[in-house]
Amino acid sequence: MTDLSIIIISYNTVNITKKCLDTVFESLKNADFQTEIIVVDNNSTDESVEMLNGYRLQVASYKKIFFQTIFSKENLGFAKGNNLAVRQAKGRNILFLNSDIEVIEDAIPKIYNYFIRQSKFSFVGGKLFNKDMSPQDSAAPFYSILVIVGALFLRGDYLHITRFSPNKTKQVDWVSGACIMTTRENYDKIGGFDENIFMYMDEVDLLYRARTLGMLTGFYSDAHFIHLGSASSRGRTQPILQVYKGLLYFYKKHHNHFDNQVLKFLLHLKAYIAFIIGKISKNHYLISTYAEALEIVKNN
Repeated sequence: MTDLSIIIISYNTVNITKKCLDTVFESLKNADFQTEIIVVDNNSTDESVEMLNGYRLQVASYKKIFFQTIFSKENLGFAKGNNLAVRQAKGRNILFLNSDIEVIEDAIPKIYNYFIRQSKFSFVGGKLFNKDMSPQDSAAPFYSILVIVGALFLRGDYLHITRFSPNKTKQVDWVSGACIMTTRENYDKIGGFDENIFMYMDEVDLLYRARTLGMLTGFYSDAHFIHLGSASSRGRTQPILQVYKGLLYFYKKHHNHFDNQVLKFLLHLKAYIAFIIGKISKNHYLISTYAEALEIVKNN
């Protein structure tokens, strides 16, 4: 066993992934604990494989940091990729990082030392920032119907109501999957990520199941990370569609029939309004994106 396993999923983000790794190693250079870094490449078609093979040779001499790669022959997505890496991981503690994370200074030792010394939280996320160093909302309440109404129709995310970035360490319902620390024991206890979710909503489902078992999630404000966001998604359409699919799956899994019907109505209404606005404004992005969203609601 080692102290910490850092798991990174990469897909066609060669330069972004390299930057992530550079900042991870820089953050760990004075760490007093042993770390392994596992990168899962989801069948990238850019130069990611060559970069990762070269990186492995470059860092082979590090004494307290072990680096390994897993090259998948298919795009496993976020959940399957992380579960695969955890099965090979040797760490007592696990830090999940997106490949579009840039670690700021000693953020990894900070979040690690905080996590292992406290006993309240079973899962902990760091404070995320946008590229311009403005705070990125990365904590949120669970998706009740009221929260969904706020997010879809009242600009709740933009008003920092349905998503927020606390300035102090506190308990929250869930944190962004771009940066989550837990123990191997906790992760195994709840069965890891649900592999039926390809991407987006993975962390919500994970931390919701953790809460049902009495495990709490914390937001640690003193460990700072830059998160570029949706680096593997190539545009805004796929994140929206994956959130639609994720919400519908999450509600079908965890909520009753009435709540499911209300969710479908709200998602349909949102998609229909956006589609009509697209037609009026001749916005092809809105038309194509929300036509697909309407089909997703219809078929679930």
